Amino acid sequence: MSEIKVLRAADYPRMPWKNGGGSTQEIVKDASEGLDGFGWRLSIADIAESGGFSEFNGYQRLITVLEGAGMQLEVDGVISRPLLSSDAFAFSGGSRVDCRLLDGAIRDFNLIYAPDRYAARLQWLALDTPTHFYSSAALVLLFSTAGSLRVSLEGEACPVLGQYDCLVLDAEADLREWRLDASVGGRCCVIELHRLTPSA
Repeated sequence: MSEIKVLRAADYPRMPWKNGGGSTQEIVKDASEGLDGFGWRLSIADIAESGGFSEFNGYQRLITVLEGAGMQLEVDGVISRPLLSSDAFAFSGGSRVDCRLLDGAIRDFNLIYAPDRYAARLQWLALDTPTHFYSSAALVLLFSTAGSLRVSLEGEACPVLGQYDCLVLDAEADLREWRLDASVGGRCCVIELHRLTPSA
């Protein structure tokens, strides 16, 4: 299945935050260099203390708590609801954002994308029982919190995903059936990215 690429959590490179306040494990991004100019990027961040977020002007952000009690964000002066495990929260990358940890350090999962180049959809699926979904997106990313997640695409088995592994499908847009089966539960984040045609 040449369309499929699996990225292992043990191989994610670690890099400093733009504001220098911590570090991030970069999972994957589109073909670009550095922290500016990319179309989309997935990462995991460890937040040890309350403080400000880096700004990504021109981007949209979706953030989810993976581990820890949770956090609350103040976005351009507006305080969010408490964000607990698997709560996804969207905000502008150019906003001024301050984070307050609810009870100790957390680990979070981040999607950042350029809305003038991509339309994005993110959903978390519970893996208590085998499940399936359909997608016609050309670019689909699966991020697993389960220790072992079996994935099949159109009936053909893909490599098994471990905790925090990521599967990337980049192919021609077509309606496809995905099946997910984790014997020990957990959750899977399904991200669908649609490339937008530039305006004439």
